[in-house]
Amino acid sequence: MRLISRALGSAHASRAGERVLAIANFRLESLLFAKRVTQRKVRFGATPKPARETRALPRWSCDRALIIFVACWISTANSLFAQADPASEPAVLAVAKVLPAVVNINTERVVRRTVRDPFEDVYAQFFGYNRVRPRQIRQTLQSLGSGFIIDPAGYIVTNQHVVERAADLKIHVTTNDGKTYNAHYIAGDDKTDLAFIKIDAQTDFPFINLDNISPNLLGETVIVVGNAVGYGSSISRGVLSAVKRNITVDDVEYKDLVQTDAAINPGNSGGPVIDLSGRLVGISSAKMAFTPQGVPTQGLGFAIPAEVVRDSVNRFKKIAQKRAGAKNEAGGAETSASNAERLFGMQLQNLSQELTDALGYARGRGVLITAVEPGSPADEAGIERGMAVYRVAKSDVTSVQQVEALLASVQSGSNVDFAVGVIRAGGENSKLAALSMKAR
Repeated sequence: MRLISRALGSAHASRAGERVLAIANFRLESLLFAKRVTQRKVRFGATPKPARETRALPRWSCDRALIIFVACWISTANSLFAQADPASEPAVLAVAKVLPAVVNINTERVVRRTVRDPFEDVYAQFFGYNRVRPRQIRQTLQSLGSGFIIDPAGYIVTNQHVVERAADLKIHVTTNDGKTYNAHYIAGDDKTDLAFIKIDAQTDFPFINLDNISPNLLGETVIVVGNAVGYGSSISRGVLSAVKRNITVDDVEYKDLVQTDAAINPGNSGGPVIDLSGRLVGISSAKMAFTPQGVPTQGLGFAIPAEVVRDSVNRFKKIAQKRAGAKNEAGGAETSASNAERLFGMQLQNLSQELTDALGYARGRGVLITAVEPGSPADEAGIERGMAVYRVAKSDVTSVQQVEALLASVQSGSNVDFAVGVIRAGGENSKLAALSMKAR
């Protein structure tokens, strides 16, 4: 309907311009005709009979009136034609302002599932026991979402449910110019459904400024930008329908949400909702666009307000700064001078108690592998991001500093034994492999 209305509006503007042009041409021709008749009569000596008590306008008055009329016609026509130009629409300008900072997020996570043969259940029912044990299979789960950059260094805010358990994930971020980057998880909050990730690249990125946010007034026009149903850079438009809504999803209560009738679809989660000035209204969440019975809503979507986003980002940045300081004290796990990265292509990070509990790993053991360089010795040995190093040579390790000290004397071409894998809390589904890698 909006497209039809916009087309009709353009047509009305075009017809209005044609009417103005026709009237102007008619009046202009009338004035010129009257002027020619007057000049012809004066030239042949004929003097028109003046009407009673009337006087002919001086010649300069006619010319002046003609000039004023033509100027008014040109101004009116330009105004009508300018209104029909879509490039000057506020919505178009707002989208162009924020779109370079909006990203598509693609995550992959490997999970293990226990499966049983249905015939085994029948066999157990009649004979009282199972002939074979249940087997486990590995599955790669993918999820799509949106996010936006809030800092030129490449920090991104998105929904927590888009990148949950992200240390087990491969996170790929695609910017609006089509470039794809790896990213890593920093922090998240299930209560607000917000998460913080960072692009692994040393460059400046366009960003949305959180210092100037929308006042969130009822009835204001809002625009949803994101990766709707996998279609990147999708736009939907509506109004701000309500503020301070409280809803419950999966037994979690989310407070003070903003409500809009703009379409929010799966894939929009984590993307920005903006006003006509390009200021942040909130972060859309498709997770909340369902009734308590699980039925998708129509014309009813929710977003986390910009004030909550700004406060959460300030808290996430403090966590990022603390972790960066800890890594520097531990020997620079993410710098090119790291022995683990230089010799084997692994980037390491200390397993803090918070991170260990989030991953479900055993406490006080191992060092987390946060990245693996393609084609490196670690990559060729089958090591993946999310695994942990538990032993180097014959020594157990619990910090990056220990790993770096053990690798300090390793020369290029030397073989080093590692114990790598995952040891879960409680010992279930743990997997540990002993392997030897040749330093490059």
